Amino acid sequence: MNTQVSFDDDLLILVDESGQEIGSKEKLQCHMGSGVLHRAFSVFIINSESEVLLQKRSEDKLLWPMYWSNSCCSHPRYGEEEYDAARRRLLEELGIRATELTKHFQFQYIANYGDIGTEHELCSVFTGHTEDEISANPNEIADWKWVAKSELSELLIAEKEHFTPWINLAWKELKKVIC
Repeated sequence: MNTQVSFDDDLLILVDESGQEIGSKEKLQCHMGSGVLHRAFSVFIINSESEVLLQKRSEDKLLWPMYWSNSCCSHPRYGEEEYDAARRRLLEELGIRATELTKHFQFQYIANYGDIGTEHELCSVFTGHTEDEISANPNEIADWKWVAKSELSELLIAEKEHFTPWINLAWKELKKVIC
């Protein structure tokens, strides 16, 4: 698949500090300046070998291009449920379907990418399983690899500068649940 699936004018779901929906705003506007708090999700796909799928973000990404991250991370569009958005993005980015897609928790964070923009997200963290063959969309993903769950924590420490900030935050809590 080589199709553009994410657009600057996609309407994202704005939330207040308590997580209540308060409206919508275009994706680009949500990420400019100090950012606007909006819903997001991060999916960690795990295979039968207890490996986690990591992706390297496309060089076309505005924020954190060519950084490694979790399997799939994006935003539900305005009016879209998180589970539906996660399933949609897994297909759009990786060409896979996940079984047992489970939401574990959510966390809020702010991360600045130099003077370019900011992620200010209420991020829901999911896990899912697949044995599907990966068919990465090059508009979204530059590379991908499987890493043993038991090795991911060390990798995130040893190569911290090569990873997005949200994978570190999510994995810190998620490993307590799935490892």
